[in-house]
Amino acid sequence: MQEFLAFLADQWILVAVFIVVLAMLINSYLAPVLSGVTLIKPQQAVELINREEALVVDVRSENEFHNGHIVNARHIPLEFLEQRIDQLTQNKTLPVILVCASGERSRPAGSTLRKHGFERVYNLSGGVMAWQHANLPLSKKR
Repeated sequence: MQEFLAFLADQWILVAVFIVVLAMLINSYLAPVLSGVTLIKPQQAVELINREEALVVDVRSENEFHNGHIVNARHIPLEFLEQRIDQLTQNKTLPVILVCASGERSRPAGSTLRKHGFERVYNLSGGVMAWQHANLPLSKKR
């Protein structure tokens, strides 16, 4: 035990880096679970849209949205979501699918919706890139 403690004392920088990396890994796996936002694949999103009339909310920038978006998606850029949340409140019981380019920007949007009482919040894993990779259609209509 003394040797182990001596190692920790001698290699404190290495130990600190290990702890930080471990914390980041744990956070990356637990954050989606603890937030109440479910990660879904593009095919699951299609099923929710078709079977349960899920609302798709695209949180990308204006330019990204106009370059191609999921048909009938509502565009609310992430930086305006808090201010424009009232545009979605009539849909609190419907499934809401959040979309961005890769699935990272839509994660905090999911936490925002959960905080405002939305019950069924989903994050499209891989975002629009995964949607395109699955050969699903995008619209360029405004």
